[in-house]
Amino acid sequence: MRWHVGDLLDPEFVDRIVAEARPDWVVHLAAQASVQSSWQQPTETWKNNTLPQINLLESVSHRAPGARVLIPGSSEEYGRVRAEDLPLSEAAPLRPDSPYGASKVAQDFLGLQYHLGRALDVVRVRPFNLIGPGQSERFAIPSFARQIAEVEAGLREPVIMVGNLDVRRDFTDVRDAVRAYEQILAKGEAGEVYNVGGGCFRTVREILDGLCALSSRTLQIQVDPTRFRPSDAPVVQSDCRKIRDSIGWSPTTPVDRTLVDILDEWRHRVAA
Repeated sequence: MRWHVGDLLDPEFVDRIVAEARPDWVVHLAAQASVQSSWQQPTETWKNNTLPQINLLESVSHRAPGARVLIPGSSEEYGRVRAEDLPLSEAAPLRPDSPYGASKVAQDFLGLQYHLGRALDVVRVRPFNLIGPGQSERFAIPSFARQIAEVEAGLREPVIMVGNLDVRRDFTDVRDAVRAYEQILAKGEAGEVYNVGGGCFRTVREILDGLCALSSRTLQIQVDPTRFRPSDAPVVQSDCRKIRDSIGWSPTTPVDRTLVDILDEWRHRVAA
Protein backbone atom coordinates (compact mmCIF):
# COMPACT_ATOMS: atom_id res chain seq x y z
CA MET A 1 0.00 0.00 0.00
CA ARG A 2 1.22 3.48 -0.87
CA TRP A 3 -0.12 6.64 0.76
CA HIS A 4 -0.22 10.03 -0.96
CA VAL A 5 -1.14 13.03 1.17
CA GLY A 6 -2.77 15.92 -0.64
CA ASP A 7 -5.90 17.89 -1.38
CA LEU A 8 -8.46 16.48 -3.80
CA LEU A 9 -9.57 20.04 -4.48
CA ASP A 10 -6.20 20.48 -6.22
CA PRO A 11 -6.66 19.11 -9.77
CA GLU A 12 -2.91 18.95 -10.39
CA PHE A 13 -2.38 16.74 -7.33
CA VAL A 14 -5.22 14.43 -8.34
CA ASP A 15 -3.99 14.20 -11.92
CA ARG A 16 -0.43 13.41 -10.83
CA ILE A 17 -1.55 10.61 -8.49
CA VAL A 18 -3.92 9.02 -11.01
CA ALA A 19 -1.22 9.18 -13.69
CA GLU A 20 1.27 7.49 -11.36
CA ALA A 21 -1.12 4.82 -10.07
CA ARG A 22 -2.87 4.00 -13.37
CA PRO A 23 -5.55 2.18 -11.38
CA ASP A 24 -7.77 -0.68 -12.48
CA TRP A 25 -10.35 0.19 -9.76
CA VAL A 26 -11.07 3.51 -8.09
CA VAL A 27 -13.21 3.72 -4.94
CA HIS A 28 -14.03 7.35 -4.20
CA LEU A 29 -14.84 7.62 -0.49
CA ALA A 30 -13.65 11.17 0.23
CA ALA A 31 -16.56 13.34 1.37
CA GLN A 32 -18.10 15.39 4.14
CA ALA A 33 -20.23 12.57 5.53
CA SER A 34 -22.30 14.15 8.32
CA VAL A 35 -25.90 15.16 7.68
CA GLN A 36 -25.88 17.28 10.85
CA SER A 37 -22.73 19.14 9.79
CA SER A 38 -24.20 19.81 6.37
CA TRP A 39 -26.86 22.03 7.92
CA GLN A 40 -24.14 24.04 9.67
CA GLN A 41 -21.76 24.14 6.70
CA PRO A 42 -23.75 23.69 3.48
CA THR A 43 -21.21 25.44 1.27
CA GLU A 44 -18.31 23.36 2.58
CA THR A 45 -20.40 20.20 2.19
CA TRP A 46 -21.17 20.94 -1.45
CA LYS A 47 -17.56 21.92 -2.19
CA ASN A 48 -16.08 18.80 -0.59
CA ASN A 49 -18.64 16.41 -2.06
CA THR A 50 -18.62 17.59 -5.68
CA LEU A 51 -15.43 19.36 -6.77
CA PRO A 52 -12.99 16.60 -5.71
CA GLN A 53 -15.12 14.06 -7.58
CA ILE A 54 -15.04 16.19 -10.74
CA ASN A 55 -11.25 16.44 -10.43
CA LEU A 56 -11.01 12.68 -9.96
CA LEU A 57 -13.31 11.77 -12.86
CA GLU A 58 -11.54 14.22 -15.15
CA SER A 59 -8.17 12.68 -14.31
CA VAL A 60 -9.43 9.11 -14.68
CA SER A 61 -10.99 9.91 -18.05
CA HIS A 62 -7.60 11.15 -19.33
CA ARG A 63 -5.07 9.06 -17.40
CA ALA A 64 -6.84 5.75 -16.80
CA PRO A 65 -9.89 5.64 -19.08
CA GLY A 66 -10.29 1.88 -18.69
CA ALA A 67 -10.54 2.00 -14.88
CA ARG A 68 -13.75 1.05 -13.10
CA VAL A 69 -14.88 3.79 -10.69
CA LEU A 70 -17.21 3.20 -7.73
CA ILE A 71 -19.14 6.28 -6.57
CA PRO A 72 -20.88 5.94 -3.20
CA GLY A 73 -24.01 8.03 -2.86
CA SER A 74 -26.28 7.65 0.18
CA SER A 75 -29.75 6.63 1.27
CA GLU A 76 -30.06 10.33 2.17
CA GLU A 77 -30.65 10.90 -1.54
CA TYR A 78 -34.17 9.50 -1.05
CA GLY A 79 -34.75 12.19 1.58
CA ARG A 80 -38.42 12.94 2.23
CA VAL A 81 -39.67 9.36 2.19
CA ARG A 82 -43.36 8.59 1.75
CA ALA A 83 -45.03 5.48 3.14
CA GLU A 84 -45.92 4.27 -0.35
CA ASP A 85 -42.23 4.38 -1.35
CA LEU A 86 -41.15 1.86 1.30
CA PRO A 87 -39.10 -0.22 1.14
CA LEU A 88 -36.91 2.01 -1.02
CA SER A 89 -35.74 0.50 -4.29
CA GLU A 90 -33.27 2.19 -6.63
CA ALA A 91 -36.28 3.45 -8.64
CA ALA A 92 -37.77 5.38 -5.69
CA PRO A 93 -38.03 9.17 -6.12
CA LEU A 94 -35.07 11.25 -4.94
CA ARG A 95 -36.32 14.00 -2.62
CA PRO A 96 -33.21 15.12 -0.68
CA ASP A 97 -34.17 17.22 2.33
CA SER A 98 -30.70 18.13 3.64
CA PRO A 99 -27.65 19.79 2.06
CA TYR A 100 -25.81 16.49 2.49
CA GLY A 101 -28.53 14.52 0.71
CA ALA A 102 -28.60 16.97 -2.17
CA SER A 103 -24.80 16.86 -2.48
CA LYS A 104 -24.92 13.05 -2.66
CA VAL A 105 -27.50 13.24 -5.46
CA ALA A 106 -25.02 15.47 -7.25
CA GLN A 107 -22.22 12.94 -6.73
CA ASP A 108 -24.47 10.11 -7.89
CA PHE A 109 -25.49 11.93 -11.07
CA LEU A 110 -21.98 13.21 -11.77
CA GLY A 111 -20.95 9.56 -11.87
CA LEU A 112 -23.80 8.78 -14.25
CA GLN A 113 -22.96 11.80 -16.40
CA TYR A 114 -19.33 10.72 -16.85
CA HIS A 115 -20.51 7.22 -17.74
CA LEU A 116 -22.95 8.50 -20.35
CA GLY A 117 -20.93 11.45 -21.60
CA ARG A 118 -17.37 10.16 -21.35
CA ALA A 119 -18.01 6.38 -21.50
CA LEU A 120 -16.29 5.90 -18.12
CA ASP A 121 -16.88 2.56 -16.43
CA VAL A 122 -18.76 3.95 -13.41
CA VAL A 123 -20.85 1.99 -10.92
CA ARG A 124 -22.82 3.73 -8.17
CA VAL A 125 -24.01 2.65 -4.73
CA ARG A 126 -26.51 4.08 -2.24
CA PRO A 127 -25.55 2.71 1.17
CA PHE A 128 -28.06 2.96 3.99
CA ASN A 129 -27.02 3.52 7.63
CA LEU A 130 -23.56 2.01 8.02
CA ILE A 131 -22.29 1.30 11.53
CA GLY A 132 -19.21 -0.40 12.90
CA PRO A 133 -15.85 0.15 14.57
CA GLY A 134 -13.89 3.15 13.33
CA GLN A 135 -16.84 5.48 12.73
CA SER A 136 -16.54 9.10 13.87
CA GLU A 137 -18.29 10.09 17.08
CA ARG A 138 -20.11 12.78 15.07
CA PHE A 139 -22.56 9.97 14.31
CA ALA A 140 -25.16 8.79 16.80
CA ILE A 141 -24.15 5.17 17.48
CA PRO A 142 -20.41 5.78 18.12
CA SER A 143 -21.38 8.84 20.19
CA PHE A 144 -23.47 6.59 22.43
CA ALA A 145 -20.61 4.09 22.68
CA ARG A 146 -18.07 6.78 23.56
CA GLN A 147 -20.30 8.13 26.31
CA ILE A 148 -20.89 4.66 27.76
CA ALA A 149 -17.14 3.94 27.72
CA GLU A 150 -16.45 7.24 29.50
CA VAL A 151 -19.04 6.41 32.17
CA GLU A 152 -17.43 3.02 32.71
CA ALA A 153 -14.02 4.71 33.04
CA GLY A 154 -15.36 7.19 35.62
CA LEU A 155 -14.85 10.15 33.29
CA ARG A 156 -18.47 11.35 33.23
CA GLU A 157 -21.74 11.02 35.09
CA PRO A 158 -23.89 8.00 34.08
CA VAL A 159 -26.01 10.10 31.73
CA ILE A 160 -26.10 9.45 27.96
CA MET A 161 -27.01 12.48 25.86
CA VAL A 162 -29.13 11.61 22.82
CA GLY A 163 -31.11 13.10 19.96
CA ASN A 164 -34.13 11.61 18.20
CA LEU A 165 -34.38 7.95 19.25
CA ASP A 166 -37.69 7.18 17.58
CA VAL A 167 -36.58 7.13 13.94
CA ARG A 168 -36.38 3.66 12.39
CA ARG A 169 -33.37 3.00 10.21
CA ASP A 170 -31.77 0.30 8.07
CA PHE A 171 -28.43 -0.49 9.76
CA THR A 172 -25.67 -2.51 8.09
CA ASP A 173 -22.20 -3.38 9.39
CA VAL A 174 -19.56 -1.40 7.50
CA ARG A 175 -17.57 -4.60 6.90
CA ASP A 176 -20.52 -6.05 5.01
CA ALA A 177 -20.68 -2.82 3.00
CA VAL A 178 -16.99 -3.11 2.06
CA ARG A 179 -17.70 -6.63 0.82
CA ALA A 180 -20.63 -5.26 -1.20
CA TYR A 181 -18.43 -2.59 -2.79
CA GLU A 182 -15.84 -5.20 -3.76
CA GLN A 183 -18.48 -7.44 -5.33
CA ILE A 184 -20.07 -4.50 -7.19
CA LEU A 185 -16.65 -3.56 -8.59
CA ALA A 186 -16.18 -7.13 -9.75
CA LYS A 187 -19.68 -7.91 -11.02
CA GLY A 188 -21.75 -4.72 -11.25
CA GLU A 189 -23.11 -3.38 -14.51
CA ALA A 190 -21.54 -0.13 -15.74
CA GLY A 191 -23.80 2.88 -15.20
CA GLU A 192 -26.05 1.08 -12.72
CA VAL A 193 -26.81 2.03 -9.12
CA TYR A 194 -27.21 -0.44 -6.25
CA ASN A 195 -28.72 -0.06 -2.80
CA VAL A 196 -26.54 -1.47 0.01
CA GLY A 197 -28.45 -2.21 3.20
CA GLY A 198 -30.87 -4.63 4.77
CA GLY A 199 -28.72 -5.70 7.69
CA CYS A 200 -30.96 -4.67 10.56
CA PHE A 201 -34.18 -2.63 10.64
CA ARG A 202 -34.56 -1.06 14.11
CA THR A 203 -35.21 2.22 15.88
CA VAL A 204 -32.23 4.18 17.14
CA ARG A 205 -33.67 3.57 20.63
CA GLU A 206 -33.34 -0.20 20.14
CA ILE A 207 -29.72 0.23 19.05
CA LEU A 208 -29.02 2.35 22.14
CA ASP A 209 -30.73 -0.23 24.35
CA GLY A 210 -28.46 -2.88 22.86
CA LEU A 211 -25.35 -0.86 23.71
CA CYS A 212 -26.58 -0.10 27.24
CA ALA A 213 -27.24 -3.81 27.82
CA LEU A 214 -23.54 -4.47 27.19
CA SER A 215 -22.54 -2.25 30.13
CA SER A 216 -22.63 -3.18 33.81
CA ARG A 217 -23.39 0.43 34.74
CA THR A 218 -26.90 1.80 35.29
CA LEU A 219 -27.33 4.53 32.70
CA GLN A 220 -29.77 7.40 32.39
CA ILE A 221 -30.89 8.74 29.01
CA GLN A 222 -31.25 12.49 28.53
CA VAL A 223 -32.55 14.10 25.34
CA ASP A 224 -30.48 16.98 23.97
CA PRO A 225 -32.56 19.12 21.56
CA THR A 226 -29.38 20.36 19.83
CA ARG A 227 -28.78 16.81 18.57
CA PHE A 228 -32.00 16.81 16.52
CA ARG A 229 -31.78 17.39 12.77
CA PRO A 230 -33.93 20.07 11.12
CA SER A 231 -35.39 17.29 8.95
CA ASP A 232 -35.47 13.58 9.80
CA ALA A 233 -37.61 10.98 8.03
CA PRO A 234 -39.34 8.76 10.62
CA VAL A 235 -38.76 5.53 8.67
CA VAL A 236 -36.10 4.58 6.10
CA GLN A 237 -35.88 0.99 4.85
CA SER A 238 -33.99 -0.44 1.88
CA ASP A 239 -35.08 -2.78 -0.87
CA CYS A 240 -31.86 -4.60 -1.80
CA ARG A 241 -33.24 -7.20 -4.17
CA LYS A 242 -31.23 -5.77 -7.06
CA ILE A 243 -27.80 -6.35 -5.49
CA ARG A 244 -28.91 -9.66 -4.01
CA ASP A 245 -30.33 -11.06 -7.25
CA SER A 246 -27.78 -9.71 -9.74
CA ILE A 247 -24.59 -9.85 -7.69
CA GLY A 248 -25.32 -12.30 -4.88
CA TRP A 249 -24.51 -10.02 -1.94
CA SER A 250 -26.39 -9.93 1.35
CA PRO A 251 -25.28 -8.79 4.82
CA THR A 252 -24.02 -11.48 7.19
CA THR A 253 -22.85 -9.66 10.34
CA PRO A 254 -25.44 -9.71 13.18
CA VAL A 255 -26.10 -6.30 14.67
CA ASP A 256 -25.34 -7.65 18.16
CA ARG A 257 -21.80 -8.46 16.97
CA THR A 258 -21.47 -4.97 15.50
CA LEU A 259 -22.51 -3.31 18.77
CA VAL A 260 -20.02 -5.38 20.79
CA ASP A 261 -17.22 -4.34 18.42
CA ILE A 262 -18.20 -0.66 18.49
CA LEU A 263 -18.32 -0.50 22.29
CA ASP A 264 -15.09 -2.48 22.72
CA GLU A 265 -13.33 -0.10 20.35
CA TRP A 266 -14.45 2.92 22.37
CA ARG A 267 -13.44 1.25 25.62
CA HIS A 268 -9.91 0.85 24.21
CA ARG A 269 -9.85 4.42 22.90
CA VAL A 270 -11.05 5.91 26.20
CA ALA A 271 -8.57 3.78 28.16
CA ALA A 272 -5.76 5.07 25.94
